[in-house]
Amino acid sequence: MRLSRSQRWTLGGVVAALSLWFGLRLAACCLPLPEGYFDVGSTMVEFRDGSAAHVFLSPDEKWRVEVALSEVDPDYLRALVRLEDKRFWDHGGVDPLAILRAAFLNLSQGRVVSGASTLTMQLVRVREPRPRTLSSKLIEAFRAYQLEAHYNKHQLLELYLQYTPFGRNVEGLEAASLAYFGHRALALSPDEIATLLAVPQNPNRRYPEPRNLARLQRARDEIGARLGEWEIFGPDSVAAVEAIRGAPVPGRLLPFPRLLPHAAVWLAKQHPGQRRIRTTLDRGVQVFAERTISGKAVGMRKLGIGHAAAVIVDHQSAEVRALVGNFDFLSGEPGSQLVAFNQARSPGSAMKPFIYALGIDAGRYLPDYLVLDTPVHFGGYSPENYDGRFQGLVELESALSQSLNVPFVRALESIGVERFVSDLRMWGVRSLSEDPGHYGLSAAIGALEITPLEMAGLYTMLAADGQFRELLVEPLPEGEKRYQVQGLSPGASYLTRRALRLRDRPDFPARRRYSAVAPYIHWKTGTSYGHRDAWSAGSGAQYTAVVWLGNLDHSPSAHLVGADVAGPIFFDLIEGLERDGPRGDPEKAPSDLKSIEVCAYSGRVPGLGCPRVKQAWALRRQVPTEPCPYHQRLDVDQKTGLALLPECRDGKRYEPRSFLIWPASLRRYLSAEHRQLPSPPNFAPDCRQNGVTSGPAILSPQANQVALLMSELAAESQEIPLAAESSSAKLSWFVDGEFLGTVPADERVWWRPRAGKHEIVVTDEAGQSARRVLVVRAEL
Repeated sequence: MRLSRSQRWTLGGVVAALSLWFGLRLAACCLPLPEGYFDVGSTMVEFRDGSAAHVFLSPDEKWRVEVALSEVDPDYLRALVRLEDKRFWDHGGVDPLAILRAAFLNLSQGRVVSGASTLTMQLVRVREPRPRTLSSKLIEAFRAYQLEAHYNKHQLLELYLQYTPFGRNVEGLEAASLAYFGHRALALSPDEIATLLAVPQNPNRRYPEPRNLARLQRARDEIGARLGEWEIFGPDSVAAVEAIRGAPVPGRLLPFPRLLPHAAVWLAKQHPGQRRIRTTLDRGVQVFAERTISGKAVGMRKLGIGHAAAVIVDHQSAEVRALVGNFDFLSGEPGSQLVAFNQARSPGSAMKPFIYALGIDAGRYLPDYLVLDTPVHFGGYSPENYDGRFQGLVELESALSQSLNVPFVRALESIGVERFVSDLRMWGVRSLSEDPGHYGLSAAIGALEITPLEMAGLYTMLAADGQFRELLVEPLPEGEKRYQVQGLSPGASYLTRRALRLRDRPDFPARRRYSAVAPYIHWKTGTSYGHRDAWSAGSGAQYTAVVWLGNLDHSPSAHLVGADVAGPIFFDLIEGLERDGPRGDPEKAPSDLKSIEVCAYSGRVPGLGCPRVKQAWALRRQVPTEPCPYHQRLDVDQKTGLALLPECRDGKRYEPRSFLIWPASLRRYLSAEHRQLPSPPNFAPDCRQNGVTSGPAILSPQANQVALLMSELAAESQEIPLAAESSSAKLSWFVDGEFLGTVPADERVWWRPRAGKHEIVVTDEAGQSARRVLVVRAEL
């Protein structure tokens, strides 16, 4: 059958149209989209519940927040597709039926009353604005085919929700929901849904602004009525329409969330290119911490204190709940935008609790041990206490609560500096120097640097019975394991917390001496050398808090004292967060502790001379065995009052007595202070002391010490003190075999050095000796 000319033209036109259509589809599949077709969006930092904490402008100065379909109210998605593109899930980017419908309506009305743009084509129009011409429509159709070829429907709808204009520089549903209503798009009311559908149809004339309110309300109510007809809200659609008509429209754009600015900047730098950063931070805790710290800014600046940081951790989960990086991010003060919680600073005395706990774990001492607090010299290092005074003898637990320096320098010497530094690294402190031998005994009182965030990890470990867990600021990715290690024993942690709960101590805030303080709170303050840092760190029943104050340019202030400025803020935070917490002490001694009998005076294993004993906690696996060195039981001649040994008691009436024997270094210190201690009786002339006393131990010079002779100084001004620890009454000193003299054990001998290698020997009355080699070098 021959076709007529008209039929041939019609058939040719159909074939040409189909060929063009297939060609377009083929080209759409094969040709890539223009480079950078979709602009980078805003970065949003979220609280742990998913609510927005901080939103950054996108690189092109837009508020544009990514959102997944699962994070959008389902009623909004149904309403959007029904209103704008009801066959969205079925067409390939262009809807022929919608084109025919729009053409018929527009021709019949003689004007444009309906459009045929699909959601995909609207997305193209947003990304490539063009005049509304036929050629523009053809380009939009081609690009829509391209998008459909490169993305699935769910991805396309998410892109549409991200780039839809909502007036001014607000783009996308999530950003609009935050700017219009102050919350995310996960749960929207019917009037909010209708508003968010109305604005993109004419964003510049409908976005929330006083002059747009009437237009926005009319458009919203009209769309709301249509949604009701379509029963978008289910059986409650009629009531929903009434609610829409009665609800006010937003009158202005709300500011975007800008909480935790320092933490947000810090996290964004760690995750370049990541647009959504979920954290473990809690909105309520963060807001409270920020208000508490910022409220102190004016007063602190008057004291010459320019910067602050606070870290709050839920120590039950080791998740960070608040990060405060400074007083005020936007204050304009120098350094106000620096992230102070990640700045390494000197901790002052805040590290002493961990030396205390490590010593207990190593079996070096117990909390009730009497320890020396007297002047001591470690080569060229001579530590002093904060107030410049010494107590002579002090219980170790009291030394910790009073934050005495000398006992903890001695304790660190016993534990070992490298062991301590190695443990700190194991406990997550990354700011330490990697150079071997970099740190010395002064690390006990702050001669190292640690960040407030790292400090929070240490005190969280202490609150968690010694289990160190890597602090989480962001949730762990699924399947990823968390680093954790048993850093301290539960028993040592418990005994350390007990010492840090003591109230009768110098750093207890004065204004709380007359108010109730929860007994379970334990804390420690720290002040760095030169008054450059003030710290307070500790825990309550649920939270661990660290407060740091100082100046990031390292300038000092006499007011930077941990007890005076950081301690009160710590208590404000902990008591504010745990206002309704338990008031009693819930703690019981852990199972790795057992009660043992110790000397009531010295806290050590009782010897025969100890007159009284008491009970004390000790680790089951590490009970100290050192007997009490402070008591000596002697047989005393009732007639002469002199001490007797078994070999010289015959024919004499005697009785056993207990005497206190103080270390020679204590006697030496008290003698210099013009104070005297009672001494045990001398031995009878016919008695020898063999076996009664232990041998002497040389204190000065130090082991491996090298002395340097200065040519510009007189020889007599460079004499070296020789001193030893001994329970003997007198000591004899020798240098290179030359006798220097015999002196009371608590006195020093001064020796004028000469260049060379010298052997120093000290001998007690029982003939027991100690030796040390000293190298003396002449200045070149």
